[in-house]
Parts: sequence; structure tokens; C-alpha cells
Amino acid sequence: MGDIIKYIRNYLVWIDKRILFFSILFISSAIFCNYFFHWQSFLYQLPLSLEYAAWYFIFLTAFSFPHILTVLFSKKSNSPLWPFYFLMFVAPAVFAAKMVLPVHLTFTSDVLANIYWNKVFYWPIKLFGLATALFIIWRKFNREQPFYGFSTKHISLKPYFIMLLIMVPLIAAAATQHDFLQVYPKLMRIEPFLTGDYIGIKKLIYEVAYGIDFISIELFFRGFLVLSFAKWIGKEAVLPMALFYCTIHFGKPLGECISSFFGGIILGTITYHTRSIYGGLMVHLGIAWLMELGGYLGHSLL
Repeated sequence: MGDIIKYIRNYLVWIDKRILFFSILFISSAIFCNYFFHWQSFLYQLPLSLEYAAWYFIFLTAFSFPHILTVLFSKKSNSPLWPFYFLMFVAPAVFAAKMVLPVHLTFTSDVLANIYWNKVFYWPIKLFGLATALFIIWRKFNREQPFYGFSTKHISLKPYFIMLLIMVPLIAAAATQHDFLQVYPKLMRIEPFLTGDYIGIKKLIYEVAYGIDFISIELFFRGFLVLSFAKWIGKEAVLPMALFYCTIHFGKPLGECISSFFGGIILGTITYHTRSIYGGLMVHLGIAWLMELGGYLGHSLL
């Protein structure tokens, strides 16, 4: 745990405070506008192509903002190579596709069962598509390093267990809030479509599938956006990732959205130093399932 605290402290000492200040101001304004004007709800009502374009613009703006500030404030005479700028435009396009493109498969003639299995296979299919795109990028630009954080060389799981324990009372407190219980547990979304036998097993399958989405998140944000871009800009890769990461939480409870920015900085800094996404994945999965449990217990107590 001491190493993790040292990583974060050193990062906060190292970072240009002007860039950090304006980045926080920027993402705070974006969060306010989203929750006051309900951007996210509006975007979901757009035709698919316009929704994709809108999310791409939001992601690109958030991701590029710290880079623009770095150019304005930095006294460095050299700039990153062309692959950096190419990937800066590609990264939002990849995640916007992951977020927006629908999954509609036919598993059975039973309408309710088919909806359930589509919801279960949604996350594995999205992981496969995202991992395929990132593998192609890795082969072209980053073959000299392990595939975006799939390394165990500098990883110890004990500090991450401590981080999870710290989160338990915070999640318990959140589970008493109305906006939290409107979103969690995600399991509520599939209960109307559970038919036939083995209902408990089907619920468990859904929760496992839901957890797969966090492999996608850690692979993309900590693995790709930090470790790939660090090749050209070092620790400067962490802050743009954190802003981008915050924008994908616009549909979540306000507290979760705000904390995702700071969580992104913490997990991004750890990944930068350990070169592994396994610790962050353990924390992210643990928090996700704890929030599911908190939501379930919160509704049970109402």
C-alpha cells in the first residue's frame, strides 16, 4: 500500500498544477451541463449515426483537452510522433463504437428468453470487438510491450484488497441514496425477462457477464490509454485518460460520476508504474459487484 501512496503523491507533485486546475474546471463544467441539461438522455434518443458522432465529439474533446493545455503551457521544443496524434483521434472512435453499436442476436423463439440472452451476451461480444480492435493497434504501434497491461511482473494484490475494504463503507452509504437505487442493482433490468427454471443460476450468469464489461474498461482506459500513450508522453497520459473515463459515467449517479475522475487518476497512476491492469481490474470488479450487492440490499430494506 505504501508504494501506491507514493505513486499517487509523486504524480500530484509532478503534474503541472495549471493543467490540473483547468482540467478539473473543464470536467466539472461538463458534469454540471450533463446533469442539469440531461445531455446523456438526449443523446440516447438520437439516430444511431448521430448518437455515435455526438459521443465521439464528447470523448475526443475530453481526451484532447489536457493535451491542448500541455501544448499551450509546456516549454518543450519537441512534440510526440505522428502515431500519438493518430491514436488520439482513433481512441474515441473505438470506444464510441463499443458504447453505441447494438447487439441483437436470435437465440430462441421465446421473446423474453431471447431478450435475457441478448443482455447476457452483450458484454462478452463488446469485449471481443474492443479487444480485437486494440490487438490490431497493439500489433502496429506497441508490440515491444505486453498487450496493454497483461503483465504480472510488478503486481501485488494485497494493496488492492485494502482499497476494496476502504470502499465498503462508502458504497454502503451510497446504497441509501435514491439516485443510486435508481441505477443499482443492474440485475433489476433482467428480472422481467427471467422465465423457466434455474432463475438463480440465470441471475448469477448475468452478474458474471456484467463483470466482463470491466475487463473492457480496464483494458481500454488503463491498458490502452495509459500504457500505449505513455510511450510518447510518459505520465502525461494519465490525466487525459481520467477526463475521458469520467465522461463514460454521465448516465451514472452524480457521486459515481465525480469520483470516477479521481478514481481514474489513481488507477491510471498505478497502472503507469506497475505496467499491469490486474490490480485495477480486481478493484473495479470488486466495487462493481459490491455496488450490485448494495443496490440489492438497499431495495430489500425499502
